Amino acid sequence: MCTSPDPRDQRLRSSILLEHGDTAVVFDTGPDFRYQMLREGVMKLSGIVYTHEHKDHIAGLDEVRAFNFANNWRAQVYCTEQVDQALRREFAYAFSEVYYPGIPEIDLNRINLEPFQIDALTIIPIQVFHLNMPVLGFRIGDFTYITDANRIEDSELEKIKGSRVLILNALRHTPHPSHYTLNEALALADRLEIPEVYFTHISHQLGKHEEVCAGLPAGRTLAYDGLKINIQV
Repeated sequence: MCTSPDPRDQRLRSSILLEHGDTAVVFDTGPDFRYQMLREGVMKLSGIVYTHEHKDHIAGLDEVRAFNFANNWRAQVYCTEQVDQALRREFAYAFSEVYYPGIPEIDLNRINLEPFQIDALTIIPIQVFHLNMPVLGFRIGDFTYITDANRIEDSELEKIKGSRVLILNALRHTPHPSHYTLNEALALADRLEIPEVYFTHISHQLGKHEEVCAGLPAGRTLAYDGLKINIQV
């Protein structure tokens, strides 16, 4: 339980919502997905994009039923083959050949490392690694989003260069086998020369928002729930 009075310390699972005109795309649907959508007043989605299949990133998928019903919309999910298999396993009832009224209505769209479109948005996948597990980051215009990583090959780093805004995971100060530490994330951001960087997927072991941010250089800060960023797509 978080006992800090600062709301920026009360962190739910990592996810982002990208809005552009009438297009709204959510990246990952963790266990807090329903609450996050209600909190932000999201009434319509154009697509759901997954970074990887860990439970803290997919567990809320069942809640797309509200969007199915309200918008007469089959949820358009974009994911790798590995995530596709995990979703079919975890939510088998949603993909059963026997239809049961009220189940989530979902179309799985397979992606790889090639750019893909959701409406007018061009989304460029970036291969990163969560220890040895392949995870996708994404670049849209001048914005790049990476979570659950601790290694990125040089060829994929090239896709990030030139971004104006980067969201990058930084779990804690001490080493972790599958996440960047804060210092590792800072070093990567500096190496890529990204002017505006927000750190996400942060644990309470990292410390309180205000105290940590006070020690960060200009252009580097912790993200927090409800943060809004303007980007160019």
